[in-house]
Amino acid sequence: MANMEIAEQESSVVMMMTSPLPSLPSNEHLVFHERIGSLIKLSNNRRTAERRRPLDEFNNGVIMTNRPISDDQLFEIRLDRLVDKWSGSIEVGLTTHNPGNLDFPATMTNIRSGTIMMSGCGILTNGKGTRREYGEYNLDELMEGDRIGMIRKSNGCLHYYINGVDQGVASTETPKTAWAVVDLYGMAVKVTILDCLRPQTQPESVRGQRANNIIRQFRDTIFADELEDEQQRDRLTFHSNCANHCALTNGHMTAFRPNPLEDFNFGIAMTNRCLRANETFRVRLDSTVDKWSGSLEIGVTEHPPQDFEFPCTMTNMRSGTWMLSGSGIMHNGNPLNEDFASESQQFQQPDKLSKLKVGDVIGVTRREDGTLHFSLNDRELAIEAGNVPENVYGVIDIYGQASQASIVNDVDVCRNSHHVSSEDELRFHRRHGRNACISNGGRTAIRPNARGEFNDAILMSNRPLKDNELFEVMIENMVDRWSGSIEAGLTTIKPEDIEFPSTMTDIDFQTWMLSGSAIMQDGFTIKNTYTCDLDKLSLNSRIGMVRSVEGNLHFYINGEDMGVACYNIPQNVYAVIDLYGQCAQVSITSGGHVHMAVADHLHHGSAAHEARPRPTTNESLTQTPDSTNHRFSQRCGVNIALKNNASSAERTKSFNHGLVFSADPLKSGEMFEVRVERLASQWSGSLAIGLTSMISDNTAVDHLPSSASANDFNDFTSRPSSKTIWMVCDCQVKKNAGIICENYAPSLQRLQVGNLVGVKRGVDNTMHIYLNGRDLGVAACDIPKNVFAVIDVYGMVEAITVTSSPLKDMVSQLLEYSTPSHVIRSTSTESLQGDDHDNDNDKREGDKDTSVKSFIFHESHGKNIKLFNAGLTAQRMASYNEAIVFSNRHLQSNSVFQVKIDRLNENWSSSLMIGVVECCLVDVDQLPISAIDVTKKVCCILQADSVYYSGVKVKDYFGANMDTLAVGDVVGVSLDEDRQLHVYINGCDKGVAAKDVPPHCFAIIDLYGQCDQVTILTDEALSMPKTDSSFNSCEVSSKVECSDYREKVDSEDGMKEKMYESPLNDISRESSKCDYQSACERFKSLLGLPEAYFDSTHNRCYCEACYKLRGDELYYKRGDPLKDYAIPIGWCRFALRSSL
Repeated sequence: MANMEIAEQESSVVMMMTSPLPSLPSNEHLVFHERIGSLIKLSNNRRTAERRRPLDEFNNGVIMTNRPISDDQLFEIRLDRLVDKWSGSIEVGLTTHNPGNLDFPATMTNIRSGTIMMSGCGILTNGKGTRREYGEYNLDELMEGDRIGMIRKSNGCLHYYINGVDQGVASTETPKTAWAVVDLYGMAVKVTILDCLRPQTQPESVRGQRANNIIRQFRDTIFADELEDEQQRDRLTFHSNCANHCALTNGHMTAFRPNPLEDFNFGIAMTNRCLRANETFRVRLDSTVDKWSGSLEIGVTEHPPQDFEFPCTMTNMRSGTWMLSGSGIMHNGNPLNEDFASESQQFQQPDKLSKLKVGDVIGVTRREDGTLHFSLNDRELAIEAGNVPENVYGVIDIYGQASQASIVNDVDVCRNSHHVSSEDELRFHRRHGRNACISNGGRTAIRPNARGEFNDAILMSNRPLKDNELFEVMIENMVDRWSGSIEAGLTTIKPEDIEFPSTMTDIDFQTWMLSGSAIMQDGFTIKNTYTCDLDKLSLNSRIGMVRSVEGNLHFYINGEDMGVACYNIPQNVYAVIDLYGQCAQVSITSGGHVHMAVADHLHHGSAAHEARPRPTTNESLTQTPDSTNHRFSQRCGVNIALKNNASSAERTKSFNHGLVFSADPLKSGEMFEVRVERLASQWSGSLAIGLTSMISDNTAVDHLPSSASANDFNDFTSRPSSKTIWMVCDCQVKKNAGIICENYAPSLQRLQVGNLVGVKRGVDNTMHIYLNGRDLGVAACDIPKNVFAVIDVYGMVEAITVTSSPLKDMVSQLLEYSTPSHVIRSTSTESLQGDDHDNDNDKREGDKDTSVKSFIFHESHGKNIKLFNAGLTAQRMASYNEAIVFSNRHLQSNSVFQVKIDRLNENWSSSLMIGVVECCLVDVDQLPISAIDVTKKVCCILQADSVYYSGVKVKDYFGANMDTLAVGDVVGVSLDEDRQLHVYINGCDKGVAAKDVPPHCFAIIDLYGQCDQVTILTDEALSMPKTDSSFNSCEVSSKVECSDYREKVDSEDGMKEKMYESPLNDISRESSKCDYQSACERFKSLLGLPEAYFDSTHNRCYCEACYKLRGDELYYKRGDPLKDYAIPIGWCRFALRSSL
C-alpha cells in the first residue's frame, strides 16, 4: 500500500514536471513604453512611473508597456505612493492600441475601442461597464505597497491578481495582441513594475507541488543541511503581514522601506513565530539614509502578526509591548529607564540607537526567568525589563534613518564561523539579489528557481579585490531554458550601498561587466569583440577576474588570460557575478590571496610602472608612458592598423577608410589628443576630428563610412538607427551630414608633422577643439554624455599617436608629484608647520638660509599651468582660465608674497586675481575654473576692484583694480598680526581687504584672462613695503552682501572668450560715476564694438540726476544756422571718434 502511494506521488510529480510551463516568447524585459501621458515621469530604467504635480492634477497619467503581454505571463505592479486628496485611484487593464501611435487621453476609460480596464471594483470594456462587481478588492481602497497583477491566459481569459490572490475571470474574450496599460488616476501617484512570471502567492497545494519540483530538480545541487534540516525549516523569519511602508525580500529574511526618502514610519515587521526561551532575535542594519532622525528599534510584543493593525511606530502601542528605542526601554509607550546603555562604549549620546552603523547587529532575548536582555554586536548591554510573559513575538521598527534590516540566525552564525576561518578570505557578500541564495559558508551561490526566474540573482564579493588578486568561480549547474548566461565584472559600489537591479548591466555608475563577448561600462557597450564569450561556457568552466597593479581588468577562462578588457580601473573594486539566464549555480575556487601566477604574468607591467622616473618640474603631466595614455578602439576603418598597444594608428593604403575611435567614452572635461606622425604629400584633404554618441564596437567594420567628407558618410548618418556625430572637417563643423558652422578655425589641411590636435567634451556639454594646446573655442553645444572621440585619418595625414591621458590619471599624478624633493624641502610637514615653529627657525637661522625660506609655486595647480625657472615662474599654456597656482608654503605674519606680471594677452578680458586660501593641498582634483569659485575652503580673492570671500562678493570699489595692471607691475598679499589681509601694488599698501583670515593661509594666484605669465619676486630685502596713507585706513565691511544680478554680470564678463579687446578695461570705476552710466557702459561692452571707434573723453550721462547736477538747460541753440536742440534726457552718450 505504501509502495502504491509512493508510486502515485512519483507519477504526479513526473506529470507536473513534464507539463508545459508558461512560455516567454520574448526575452525583452517588461518596462514602460517611452511614450507616456503628459504628466508622467519615468525612472529606474523605465520600471517606475510617477505622476508629476499630484496635488494639482489628477489625470493625464496613462502609461503602457514597451511590448504586448505574452500568453500566461504575469504583469504585476506595486503601488508605491498615494495622495489623500482626490477620489478614485489606479486603473489597470489591456488595450490593443500601440503606444507608439496612440494619442494618449486624459484617462484610459475615455478610449472607446480595444480596451479592457479594471476601475474600482468593476470592469469596463471600451469605456462602458460590463461587470459592476468583480473580485474581492476595490482598487480605490488599496494601500501603498499593495500589488496589482493580471494574466491573459492562452484560452483568452483575463485574470486579475491582488497581492497574489486570483480574483477570477474578468473577461473571456481578450485580444491576442494587447499591451498592458496603467492609469495613475486620482489618488494613485507612483507604481513600479515587479519582475514575476507568475503570482507570488498561490494556493497551498500548488506551492507545495512547486516546492517538491524544485527540490527534485536540484536534488544533486541543493545542500541537505539547508533543505532537510528541521532547524532550518523552523528558522526565524519575518511574517508576511507587515506595516504599510514595509516590504519583505530575501525569503522574508530582509525587511525594508521601499521609499526611505519619502516616508520615515510605518516600517514595522514581526517574526513569523513566538520567541522561545533563551532564543535571541538578532537583526543586522543593512542600509540607512541621511534624512531623518531616529533609527532602528527592536523589542517584543504579545500581539500576533496575523491580524495586527500596525501603528505608525511601535512605541505608540499601549499594551503588551517592550521596545528599545533611541532613549531607552519603552513599555507600552512609557519609558522604563531613559539612561539605558549609558555605560556602553557603543552609545555615548542620548539618542543611542540613532548612532547605529551599517553592519551593526542588535538583538533581544527573553530568558526563562522572564527577563528581557538586549545586545549590540553580540555584546550584552543590560537587563532592563522583567516579568515579560511567554509567547511574545520579536518585532523591529525600521524607523527614521534605518531603511533596511535582515535577520541573523544562530545557524548562520555557527555555519559562518565554522567555514570561514579568516575575515580576509574571499566569499560572497551576505547582500545579494532577491532570487539568489548563499550557502557553503558564503562560497556557493544558487538561483533555486532557475527554470522559473532568469534574473535578479546578482552576487558580490565580501570585500574589495587586492591588486593582482584573482576572484574565480566555477559553473556547477546550468539550465537549457533561457538565452544568455553568467555575467562577471567589477564595481566600486559597496554591497551595503547598492540597490540590486534585475541585472548588473543596468547599473550606470562605476561598473565594468563582461556580458557574452561585450565589455560594458556603466551600462554602455564599449567593446563588442572581446576574446571570450561567456554565453558559450559549459558546465565546470571557470571564470575569473583580476585588477592588475596598472589598473587594467583581465578576465581568465579556465586559467587562461583573455587579455585586457578595460583600462584605468580604480582601486577598491568589488567582484560581481550575475547568475543570469542559463547559469544557475557557481562556487568560488580562489581564496583571499594574491594569485601568484597572475602576479608573475602581469609582473612586467608593474615593474615598468615602478621603474618610471618622476617627471621634473617643467615636464607636462600629459607626457606619461603609454600604459596610462588613452587608446584607440579595436573597431576602426578597414585601412587602419593599430600599433603600440592601440596607442598609434596608421593608414596602410589608399587615402580613406581611416576612421578611429577612442576606446572609452570621454568624461566631462576630458580631452582626447593625438600627434601627427607622418604625412603623404600625394593626397589632398587632411585629418578630421570630433565626437560621436555612436558606440563604435556595435558597428561592423564594413559598415563604417569611408571618410567624414564622403557621400557614404551622409548616407550613414541619415539612417534611423544612427547616432549623432559632430566633426570638424577643414574649417567647418558638421553635425551628421549638415554643416552647422563655417570658418570655425584655421584649416586642418595645414597640419604638419608634430602638430597636436585634440577634442574635449566640456563640463558645460560643449565640444572644444584644441590645436597645439590652444583652445579654438566652442565648436558644438548640447553634447550628450558617454560620447567617444572620433578621428578620420584622411588624405595627407597617414599616422597619428595618442598623447593624452585619462582625466583621473592626470589627477592622481598631480597628487603623486605634488612635492618634488629636487625643488624644495618637503612641504607636507615642514612647510605646513605653525607660525611659532617658523619663527623659532628664523631666530636660529637668521639670514643664513634665505633661499630655503623663499617662496616658489606649489606643484599642485590648474591644468593649464606650466611651471619653470625652478618653480618661480608660472605660465598659462591654453584658454583663459583653469590656471590657479599656490605658494609652496603658508604666509607668515608680516611676510609678503609678491609676483611680477611678465606678460599680458590682449585677446581676453579681465586679468589676474590674487588672495589667500585656507589650504592648497585639499581637493586638488576638484580645482574650480577660477579662484572666485573656491567655496569649500575659506578663500579671500581680489578680482578687478571687488573682494570675494569664499565666492561671495563682500566689497566693491576696493583701492586696487587688478584689471588695470600692466606688464612689469608688482602685486602682492600679506597677513598682519591681527590676521588682516593687505594687498600691495608696486610696493604700496592699498589697505585691508579682509579681516579675521584663518591662520596658515597660502597665497593663491589665478592667471585669468589677459594675465598669462607671472614670476615670484624672491628679494628678501623688500621685507615690508611702504604704506600708502591714502588707503591705510580702509576697512572691509563686516556685513556680507549677497551678490545680485548686476554683480554676476560683473564677475562673468571676463569668463566669455572674446577675441577682441574688452572695453571694460578702460571704463573708469570712480565712485563719482552714476549707476545708470555704469550700467550703460556694461551694456555697450556686451555689444562687442571695438573701443577704437569711441572717444571716451566726450562721454556724458543725461539721466535726470546727472543733468540736474550739472545744471543743464532743457534746450540749447546748436548748429549753423542755430536751431533749438533738446538734450536727450534719459540717454547716455558715447562719443565716436571723428577720424581713425
